[in-house]
Amino acid sequence: MGVDKTYKRALKLNLPIGQSAFLWGARKTGKSTYLKKHFSQSVVYDLLKSDLFNAFMKAPHEFREEVLSLTKDQLKHPVIVDEVQKIPQLLDEVHWLIENSDAYFILCGSSARKLKHASVNMLGGRAWRYTFYPLIYLEVPDFDLLRALNHGLIPSHYVSSNPKRFLQAYVQDYLKQEIQEEGLVRNLPNFARFLDSLAFSHGELTNFSNIARDCGIDSKTVKEYYQILVDTLLGYFVFPYSKKRTRDIITSMPKFYLFDVGLANYLAKRSIADLKGAEAGQCFEQFIFMELMAFRDYCERDFNIEYWRTKSGLEVDFILGDADVAIEVKLTDRIDKAHLKGLIAFNEEHRVKQSYLVCHIPRARKIQVSDQLSIHALPWEMFLKKLWAGEIK
Repeated sequence: MGVDKTYKRALKLNLPIGQSAFLWGARKTGKSTYLKKHFSQSVVYDLLKSDLFNAFMKAPHEFREEVLSLTKDQLKHPVIVDEVQKIPQLLDEVHWLIENSDAYFILCGSSARKLKHASVNMLGGRAWRYTFYPLIYLEVPDFDLLRALNHGLIPSHYVSSNPKRFLQAYVQDYLKQEIQEEGLVRNLPNFARFLDSLAFSHGELTNFSNIARDCGIDSKTVKEYYQILVDTLLGYFVFPYSKKRTRDIITSMPKFYLFDVGLANYLAKRSIADLKGAEAGQCFEQFIFMELMAFRDYCERDFNIEYWRTKSGLEVDFILGDADVAIEVKLTDRIDKAHLKGLIAFNEEHRVKQSYLVCHIPRARKIQVSDQLSIHALPWEMFLKKLWAGEIK
């Protein structure tokens, strides 16, 4: 806690008085630190504290009684419940308090899975939803890309001199606290093997049967394991863009990205020595993907992030919205025609507003492919500055 106090986080959690919210985010991304900084006068219930957990687990109504005893001045600020997923029954009390008192809440947690599977009250749209991500480029002064690709962007990991130990502890804590203690899987060793296996297909087309065979389990279980990662905010599926099919394209097989590039490298038992090569390129693609995810959620934009790929191998890494923006990501300082093939093919089929090659070149270039098509090749730093300035649309 407190490692990321120097970081000015990009999330704007501006709640009108009386408006409740969920704040979801993977472990150690800085949610609690953010809330302490921005809601310093709020009453906080941290369910990681064993005395609070035990008391409210046995008697959830005591939470309601405590909140009802708060003063008018205290109720000018949202009541914060941290690790809310630990006691799903509290949401009934929260619902009652929203309806029958002046209390409003920020409900913070690392997983909504237990709440969904317990069929508990999710407040029926009364609470806004926010997502908290690891650090992004604009939040980190003197951002070091190679460090980010190796350490990851969980705040305490990025600044650590020994990120491997932090990442090892992160995986162990996740398996113990998020998976075992919450009872999300029956066979923990199988799930641990699954984590090791998925690292090698990370960012690639997800073949559930192949991973099932590698782990010695069935495909249905593999799909359930992936869904656990999604529900616990450790990863995201990217589905294929399949509108207007004149070419033979991939239409059903998703890609999967873990939420943190350092975690992906740790599970794959690899490190990135310099900014070149296929492995570094995969990590760079994941880094750009997470920036796109954070931008969409922090800036409250409504667009899908998909990929496009033909069965012959032509590909565009990310399609935003209804083919509004096409983005190819290459960790290269030299552009050749092969880097543009996917973007050109996609533009032949779709009316794309903007096409980008995000790469490691020193200066921006506008590549005029034809009278109708130009591709903007941008240094990755420039692309991200434009993205967060709202200029990529």
